[in-house]
Amino acid sequence: MGHTATDQAGTGGLTATEHRLANGLRVVLSEDHLTPVAAVCLWYDVGSRHEVKGRTGLAHLFEHLMFQGSAQVKGNGHFELVQGAGGSLNGTTSFERTNYFETMPAHQLELALWLEADRMGSLLAALDEESMENQRDVVKNERRQRYDNVPYGTAFEKLTALAYPEGHPYHHTPIGSMADLDAATLEDARAFFRTYYAPNNAVLSVVGDIDPEQTLAWIEKYFGSIPAHDGKPAPRDGSLPEVIGKELREVVEEEVPARALMAAYRLPHDGTRACDAADLALTVLGGGESSRLYNRLVRRDRTAVAAGFGLLRLAGAPSLGWLDVKTSGDVEVPVIEAAIDEELARFAEHGPTAEEMERAQAQLEREWLDRLGTVAGRADELCRYAVLFGDPQLALTAVGRVLEVTAEEVQEVAKARLRPDNRAVLVYEPTVPPETVEEPTEDLESAATVEASDNNEETAK
Repeated sequence: MGHTATDQAGTGGLTATEHRLANGLRVVLSEDHLTPVAAVCLWYDVGSRHEVKGRTGLAHLFEHLMFQGSAQVKGNGHFELVQGAGGSLNGTTSFERTNYFETMPAHQLELALWLEADRMGSLLAALDEESMENQRDVVKNERRQRYDNVPYGTAFEKLTALAYPEGHPYHHTPIGSMADLDAATLEDARAFFRTYYAPNNAVLSVVGDIDPEQTLAWIEKYFGSIPAHDGKPAPRDGSLPEVIGKELREVVEEEVPARALMAAYRLPHDGTRACDAADLALTVLGGGESSRLYNRLVRRDRTAVAAGFGLLRLAGAPSLGWLDVKTSGDVEVPVIEAAIDEELARFAEHGPTAEEMERAQAQLEREWLDRLGTVAGRADELCRYAVLFGDPQLALTAVGRVLEVTAEEVQEVAKARLRPDNRAVLVYEPTVPPETVEEPTEDLESAATVEASDNNEETAK
């Protein structure tokens, strides 16, 4: 077992140690004795970007199959054992990874590690046609409930398909299509597991009230004998020009509560200083009720009931700046669009004020500290930086990097990217006249917070 440890400046006192088993499994440990709990997080380097045409949704489907039993854990046993021990658990799938996580009372940590190792090493012993059909139906029903049968439900899917061209690995979302879900076979699932669910394609983090030496001994005991697999194909290239070059637009006529304008702007890749600058720009423009767009559209003009602008961070393709505005009453979309373009042009010309920069940086700092302040959040971020950027230590210094960004950098990325020729636009027109339907409430949150953080992560349960 290899071992490295670092304690970098600017981590706020947080530390992490890194280890690697002989089979390639990367392990990251972070002690935190504030509360008697421990979080286990396992990221596999596989998401919807790894899927091929005709088999979309397989990564998410397989995430569900991981909860259907393994060699020594039958049926729904994973949930039953964790919850019976006082813990919580789930799994999610995104464009870029699939993760599984448990938060346990500290004295139950060994159970969580054994459960994760058992399904990593022996899931195929329990995977059969019955479990395949069961979870296929669950995922199809999830698609109906979250996408097909709710207002604006397919917005994320439609706008992603517009923003990334046909054939691009991010052109389709993790949920997949009904046709592809129906087409997936048991052998497809088995091949998928053999290819991607190997220890050398995973990062395991354990954070909380732990004894590192004992934790490593358990990890070696339960994961160490699982063989590596070297047949994983390289992910398809997700690179694109920095700017789309023209506006892409689609009008959707559906039975929705109000007209809506949604747009996706092509922004810098995650893990770059420019991406942090873009995050700050979108926070000033649309991050909450103190933002420019909310003040302009909702408070001043009263042409909208909701307005948000947020960042969907992506490492293997350009990130997306996600704009979502729901109109008020019978206000037409062009009125909204003109006001938005006016605000974006003003921001590009003058940049953020000192007060706006301070507020935006404080907002992102608080969000980061909220994540790092919980054992589950820190475990997830350590895995994210290990899988996507090769270095889990970057999670502990992320706050400092956001605070280093200057107002000039924020203005520069806004001027270069937040332009009409660099966006995909989705316009919703109600099939029922707006004046005959109820006015939307704050439950219709912006897709910047709902779509980017939720639909990008299809959950197991």
